[in-house]
Amino acid sequence: MSDTKRNAVAAAGGPDYGNWMPRGMITASAAGAAALLAAGAAAGKGASGPAGKLLAGALLAGGAGCGAFVVYAAAARRAFSYEGTRQVSRRVVEGTASFVTLPEGGVGLDVGCGSGALTIACAKRNPGARMVGCDVWSGPYESVYSEEICRRNAAAEGVENVRFLEGNAVKLPFADEAFDAVTSNYVYHNVAGRSRQKLLLETLRVLKKGGTFAIHDLMSPARYGDMEAFADRLRAMGYRDVRLIDTTRGLFLDRTEALALGLGGSTLLTGRK
Repeated sequence: MSDTKRNAVAAAGGPDYGNWMPRGMITASAAGAAALLAAGAAAGKGASGPAGKLLAGALLAGGAGCGAFVVYAAAARRAFSYEGTRQVSRRVVEGTASFVTLPEGGVGLDVGCGSGALTIACAKRNPGARMVGCDVWSGPYESVYSEEICRRNAAAEGVENVRFLEGNAVKLPFADEAFDAVTSNYVYHNVAGRSRQKLLLETLRVLKKGGTFAIHDLMSPARYGDMEAFADRLRAMGYRDVRLIDTTRGLFLDRTEALALGLGGSTLLTGRK
């Protein structure tokens, strides 16, 4: 959505939380599929030997693969839409927010806040407290999310107990034990080249003693390693009520829906420091 349209939405009184499947990604994939298919067809016509036919086949297969991704991505975009019929994003965000409880006058942190959806949802559930949302607002989502969009969404929701600032999950710009609660949703799996368990520890670093955490992500063993062992490690460090909750068993999603949308392994890590 262009900035002009986003401003129109805000002026009309409604928030715009964007979409977890950016339109630009779908458009680029469609263009790539078309280019590969065209190149494959041309190579097939001019093929004069096994090598030429192999090249044509590879190009056509690549185009078909890109085309399949476009079909999936378009379906995912419809499912993730906040205004659509399935509203997967809304269910996950509001479900995660339900685990975030702040004391009166407390302050919570949302790491990787994107368009501010989870930050605002937590602030609405804790009107006597404040929420801080931080992000780097870069990479494939920088055309969809920004600090300004977060602020406009908060204004559109009539939520004033929030603020947004730049902050990287790899090294948060906050002191130890600065927050009464920390939360995050589908962020750490996007941070390439970093141990996700170390990212979790960095987030928990800024949590006060007695504070609560609710961190939701794709916590498959391939991405996160042994999370049961990590939970045991937290307990040994003194963390209490540590739980790993599979959110694809009806809590936020059902199993078939999660697998179809590439959200298998969705897990909520909760507890108290």
